[in-house]
Amino acid sequence: MQDNSEKPYTFTSLKWFNFFVYGTMVLFTSFFQLYLQDVGMNKLEIGVLMSIGPFVSIFANPFWGLWAGRYPNIRVIVLLMLAGTLLFSQLIFQANTYETIYAAIILYFFCQTPLFAQSNTLVLSYIYGSEQRFGSFRLWGSLGWALTAIAAGPIIDYGGVSVLSYLFAVLLGLSIVSLATLPKLRHSIGIAPMPLRGFHVLFKNPYFLFFIFFGILVSIPNTVNNTFMSLYINDMGGSKTMVGLAVFLSSIVEVGVFMLCDRYLRRKISVLIGWLALVSLLFALRWWLMAQSTTPLEVAFIQILHSITFGGFFYVGTELTMLLIPRPYRSSAQALYTLSWSGISGMMGGILGGWLFQYLGAQSMYEFCVFLALIGAIGYAGMWVFVRRNHYRPHQVTEDAHEEDGV
Repeated sequence: MQDNSEKPYTFTSLKWFNFFVYGTMVLFTSFFQLYLQDVGMNKLEIGVLMSIGPFVSIFANPFWGLWAGRYPNIRVIVLLMLAGTLLFSQLIFQANTYETIYAAIILYFFCQTPLFAQSNTLVLSYIYGSEQRFGSFRLWGSLGWALTAIAAGPIIDYGGVSVLSYLFAVLLGLSIVSLATLPKLRHSIGIAPMPLRGFHVLFKNPYFLFFIFFGILVSIPNTVNNTFMSLYINDMGGSKTMVGLAVFLSSIVEVGVFMLCDRYLRRKISVLIGWLALVSLLFALRWWLMAQSTTPLEVAFIQILHSITFGGFFYVGTELTMLLIPRPYRSSAQALYTLSWSGISGMMGGILGGWLFQYLGAQSMYEFCVFLALIGAIGYAGMWVFVRRNHYRPHQVTEDAHEEDGV
């Protein structure tokens, strides 16, 4: 077996691979809506189109996860996903009818939405058995996201939104080249794509169900903002450079937030639920500030709160899931938690936000986001009071019971 841990260029290529992959994705999530508006789509049509991604991901993640688990060289699987993402993205940019755009974007999302998860598995497989830590590679992804966003804005301002297809192709091409230079991987730490067994246990846990429900209410506005912030800035007269600045400010301190949470946050159910209530209030404040904004620069600087709100919520939610659910069912719980944020909320946020933006305006859209976040905050505050008064502790399940249940 080839020892990848003794080859420094392997780790360098992996870092650049993460940089280019995340850089490519920020182009799509932050600037693609401007392209769609430029070709004649309204806000509702854009929202519906972007909501296809979360829906497709429900099927795409298990599909690619299954193949990654069966095939020992996950590098080939990721290369196929990158090639499909490149091919179908160019079909989207060349499409001249709505039907063609919808068909191409379904295929695009089928290759792209599982890319982050499988890329993480790829990195973990290459560094397995070495002294390398995953966080350093994830940091390069964050840098790629932030730096590409702030660099792409002026380029798109100068060349027009049509240049987006060329930027997309170049960064995806660099991702493929950096991955192709890696040595063959003969082993993989494959992960289960979507553990379905044990879901019946999750639905019998009212605390976990309320946690998921209130989380959906809080995460829908986050999807709305991710989908329509660039159009909001554009409608205010802001440039593509300002869009890039907003995305840069939203992500540049995210790693610091994760590090602080990892070091100082207490792993206790009541404490974590209390933090979710507080972060939900910060979400509400963020959306209220967005509704009151009058200039693109204000919108850009408000995005600094993204690292605190989204970063804090997702980290705390992941830790809380581990405490609420017994060990044998945690993988299923994490899958459901991620699905509630990226799948259910993504579909609802795109369509609901598009309708509100199109027919009631951006201010009403963000005011509704304030309402949803406040309901979520009140719900978590109620959970916090109930857990504190009743000294709630989740029921433990032994490994023997786990095996008897067939999970």
